[in-house]
Amino acid sequence: MNPNPPTLAQVAAAAGVSAMTASRALNDQRGVSRQTRDAIVKLASEMGYVGNRVAQKLSSGHSRVIGVLADHLDNPFVSSLVTGVVRAAAAANNEVLVYSLVDREKRPPHNVLRLLQQFTDGVVALLPYEFGFVEALTQGRVPVITIDNPTEHSEFPSIAADSYGGARKAMGHLAGLGHKRVAFVSGAEQLESAIQRHRAYDDAVSVLGLARDPALVLKGDYSVEGGREAGERLMRLKRRPTAVFASNDLSAFGLMSVLQKHGLKVPEDISVVGFDDLPAASQMHPALTTVRQPIEELGRAAVNTLLAMIAGLHPATTQVTLPTDLIVRQSTSVPCR
Repeated sequence: MNPNPPTLAQVAAAAGVSAMTASRALNDQRGVSRQTRDAIVKLASEMGYVGNRVAQKLSSGHSRVIGVLADHLDNPFVSSLVTGVVRAAAAANNEVLVYSLVDREKRPPHNVLRLLQQFTDGVVALLPYEFGFVEALTQGRVPVITIDNPTEHSEFPSIAADSYGGARKAMGHLAGLGHKRVAFVSGAEQLESAIQRHRAYDDAVSVLGLARDPALVLKGDYSVEGGREAGERLMRLKRRPTAVFASNDLSAFGLMSVLQKHGLKVPEDISVVGFDDLPAASQMHPALTTVRQPIEELGRAAVNTLLAMIAGLHPATTQVTLPTDLIVRQSTSVPCR
């Protein structure tokens, strides 16, 4: 790397333009022809010029950087969401600054708050997250949009999938196959998505005439380990269900591993449905029947809404809900007689 990168003035001199013109070109501002802008950007790249984002934000009011708050980037759902954010930001000529906190119960350090306030135009928060931290960003006049909606903090604009409708489709599929005793693996119930999927299960039990048994509701927490723990509890039931609806694919994966460890076959002995349609869902054995939510599209919608907020526009609605679809694969069948 160049230990002494060129200054804006040096780039301008090399391009034969004023420093103001070079600045406008590099910041994609009006007043510069496309041909001139492309030539200056190309020259700056060849010279190794690195812009000062803080100075850019102070001078123009915008850094063209979007911040992302996310926990556990190794989670395939989170990584797919971040991919959607990055692609949408790049399409709008913005860059992305990602901060990940592995322990989501802890508050991010104050210097992270300052970093996001100084360097970014707005933040996409992938919840669950420490809500006081997100509120502090908005107090610093940084627009924030959430993916999913925290049940106690609905004041933030949010993007989510149709959890209730998707869960009803999953339960309707199992009931249509003839299952009467269906278990449910819950999610992280500080999130609206988990609440809605649980509500859909309860409503389906009532409307479809399924067995109502509190022992069939198993805590899962949207994680593989939570699914494993739910599977072990299921194995201790005196009367097992013939099918299970898991709140997300990760918990379904954990559940299926426990069922198979105990010698049960899916779907011959018990059917399993998940929610998300992660890439691994179609690679499982058997392939997982699941509810597909448009994960990357959630990230793109969040960026588009955030960019409108940054531009001073008020979203037509603060809660955007994207549709979900049932994807039927090999993990469900008629109940074993």
